[in-house]
Formats: sequence, structure tokens, C-alpha cells
Amino acid sequence: MNAHEPTGTASLSAARRERELGELADGAAVDVLVVGLGATGAGVALDAASRGLSVAAVDAHDLAFGTSRWSSKLIHGGLRYLASGQLAIAHESAVERGVLMEHTAPHLVQAQPFVLPVGPLLSRGQAALAWSGLRAGDALRAAARTSRRTLPRPRRLSPVETLRLLPGLRRDGLRQGLLSWDGQVCDDVRLVTALARTAAAHGARVLTRVRALELGDGGAVVRDELTGTRHEIRARAVVNATGVWADALVDGIRLRPSRGTHLVLRSEALGGLSAGVHIPVPGTTGRFALVLPQHDGRVYVGLTDEPVDGPVPDEPEAPEADIGFLLDLLDSALEVPVRRADVVGAFAGLRPLLDAAGASSDISRRHAVLTSRQGVVTVVGGKLTTYRRMAEDAVDTAVAARGLDAGPCRTARLPLVGAAPPDALARLDAPRRLVRRYGTEAPAVHALGLDDPVVPGHSATLGELVWAVRHEGALDEGDLLDRRTRIGLVPEDRAAALGAAREALAARVP
Repeated sequence: MNAHEPTGTASLSAARRERELGELADGAAVDVLVVGLGATGAGVALDAASRGLSVAAVDAHDLAFGTSRWSSKLIHGGLRYLASGQLAIAHESAVERGVLMEHTAPHLVQAQPFVLPVGPLLSRGQAALAWSGLRAGDALRAAARTSRRTLPRPRRLSPVETLRLLPGLRRDGLRQGLLSWDGQVCDDVRLVTALARTAAAHGARVLTRVRALELGDGGAVVRDELTGTRHEIRARAVVNATGVWADALVDGIRLRPSRGTHLVLRSEALGGLSAGVHIPVPGTTGRFALVLPQHDGRVYVGLTDEPVDGPVPDEPEAPEADIGFLLDLLDSALEVPVRRADVVGAFAGLRPLLDAAGASSDISRRHAVLTSRQGVVTVVGGKLTTYRRMAEDAVDTAVAARGLDAGPCRTARLPLVGAAPPDALARLDAPRRLVRRYGTEAPAVHALGLDDPVVPGHSATLGELVWAVRHEGALDEGDLLDRRTRIGLVPEDRAAALGAAREALAARVP
């Protein structure tokens, strides 16, 4: 077997966690210890393991517990950065979008249409500038060598065509719509889960509920959060990928968190959408709120970009001021107002931006890889779309600093668990909704025969909960409802699904 090919199963489970944590506690050393299992940390674990390095990756909570699960679910091509003159990061974003859509995760990341309504909110000059921007975005796609079949060209829509896609749109003064395409991940947590499981298939020990207490030159002191027991994990290199919490583990890092808030609505509140919507933010140039229809019958509306001071909470809350701001923006574009009572949930995430002068919305999203005096490699900044490049740079730094015997980075063409070409995915004998979330594993999820929805109004099934327990490392109700599925984004749905979650946990062993 090639040293860089998978060496074990991709399934994560409570039993595997206990066994592998025990091996590390007994003194088994690894080449790389990764702290943090968001998109970047899971990406680091996969990158290192696929190069032939031995890897342990730990998180104090769960996969995608932090910022990675609070994104807009967009894998975007960098148009915003092109507009602000950040050409390098714009190109990097477009390249990484193409990698995900065409090579590593075509089952999870697909094309999403967006419409920018051209009406009273946009002057003719602003509309012309927006159209030029969309054409520049298509040039970015071409420069990144992403196929036109993957992302169609932008085009102008008549008012009738615009309203056909967005029937709830305000009609007065509507002149046209500008249609464009970007990447959308079916669920950011599913992407992180696929990364972690693919890393596990390459031999990485992926351990949730293991909190790093001290990082140093030779590894880390950790605590098993399930038992309270402390252990020492020996490692030749340590990578700190804890995002917005990175400065708590390593001295000398200055972060300036920025809060992004989203509303959760049921799709009927917006009259049904066949595309996402860009809504101009008054008083700004080139800034837009987003209306993002999801496959589960919900719609997200976001997002804000506000600096945050003070201690960083484990789970940020969406302030009422942010909710009101987004509702006002939404109402500026819709025929029928959306009221506060229509907001069935809200979520906020904190971006781990490097401290710099100026507004948080202007801080570069380019990532940085820093090495502490103790030799710990920290990767911060960036965004969901570019997690793979962040991981590659972090592993390159660790390999060079520690003289590790590693092969080259392979992740630009390494399929994640469940990945397959679109034509192969289309032939799978499973519901399309499952194929979008599980790819080639969808028939196995479907074969469990537990296809009834867990709660009315949400498509997640008991079979998906059982699969998450048996194969995706879910250990409790929160893992199931708040991360492996997103039922918990609506508190009312979460309460109704608790019984099903407990039933799935009881079915841990097939």
C-alpha cells in the first residue's frame, strides 16, 4: 500500500476515540499534534496525514464547534476582495472554490444562483459598477480554470425573469436583475466532518472532547473532558488552529474578532426563493447583505461585520441590534415585510482576524502562519473557502521547522469522504437530499431504513442521527442536533428532536 493512501476506516465513534486517546496517553508519539477541529484544524490534520505523517488532532468540544459552523455556507470566489484591490486573495479564493467544486467535494459544494435586484436602491451608475464587478468575478473564475459548466456566466434578467426567481421581491421601480453564480456548501459542518473523517482514513487520531491546557515544544498537556483525566501527548510539531481562541494558548498573538450574525427564517416567510439575493447596504459601496435559501426549507439572512471586544464566548449570541439591522435591510427589498416573529432562529460567529487599524470589514482576510518562541505553529485569519491553503501553509511551516520526513501537499486533488464526479453522484440509488449531504455514502445512510423526518418542517431523518453516532463521532444530543444536523438552529425544532437524538445515541452499536 502507498504510504499516502488511506490506512484505516473513515468512521469516527466513541469506541475509536477511547482507544486512540488511550494509545496517546500510554506514550505513543506523533509527528504532528493539531489543536482545534474547525475547517482549518481538520484541514491541517488531513494535509499532514496524507503526506505520510502521524497525526493527532484534538478539540475541547466537537467537530466544527466554533466559527466554522456559523458561516454563510458560501464557498465564494473572492469578488469582494477584487473590488478592494486584494488581488492575490481574490485569486486564491477563486482557485480554492474550484478545487472544492470540481475535485475534492463536488457532493458538498455546488453552484448557487444569486440575483441583485436593480431598482430604487441602486442608481444607474451603481448598477453599472455592479455589473462590471460580476463580469470581473467571471474573469476570476476563468483565471482559476473553473469550468463554465460548474459556474455559468452572469447575465442580465428582465423584471419578469427576476420576479420568477424571487416572487417576494418589491416590484415598484424594478428595472432588471443581475444574475451571478457562486459556490454554496450544503452545510459547513458537513464539510468539516468530511475533512476529519478523511484524515482519520489516512491514519489521523481525531479526538473530540479533549482540551489542550498547555502547548509546548514537545507536545501538549490535555484533559479528557469526559473523565477529567489529564494526559500528555508527545508530538514533534504542534499546530494551533483554534481560530478566535488562538491567543489563549500562545503568547504574542493579537486578534480582533469580528461578529457575523445571520437570521434563520422559514422559506414560506419570503414567498419561496429559487435563488439567493444580494441586498445593497445603504451608505456603502460594494457591500451587500445576503439572502441564502437552504435545502432544508430554511433561509439564512446575513451578515453583519461588527468588531467584538472582551472575552470570547464558546457560543456567541446574535444581538437584537444585529437582528433589527438585518430585518430593516430585508424589508428594503421585499414587497411584504418580514416581522420579528418570523425569525425562528439566529446565529452569530466570530471571525479570527489579525489585529489591524481600521474597520473590521476592511481587515484583510488573508491568513497568517506564526511560530512562537516555544516552536508552536499558529494559523489564524483567512476564511472557510481558503481553509485548504491555510492548512497547507501551516503544515509546510511545521515540516520545515522540525525537519519532518513528509511528502508534498496532496489535498488539492484528494477527494473527501463521499466525493465523486457529478454524473456518478446522479446514478446513486438514494434520495437527492442525502446525496447532497453524504455523496457516495448516501445509499448506506438510506439503507438504515430510518427515513422519517425527525421533526415536521425539517428534512433530517432518524437514520442520519444514527449514522452520525456510528460513523461521524457524535457523542451527545448537541453533537447531533446542533452540528451533524442543523435542527438546533431553531430552538422549537431542537426541543422537539431531543427524543429522537436520545434514541439514536442508544442505537450506538449496530
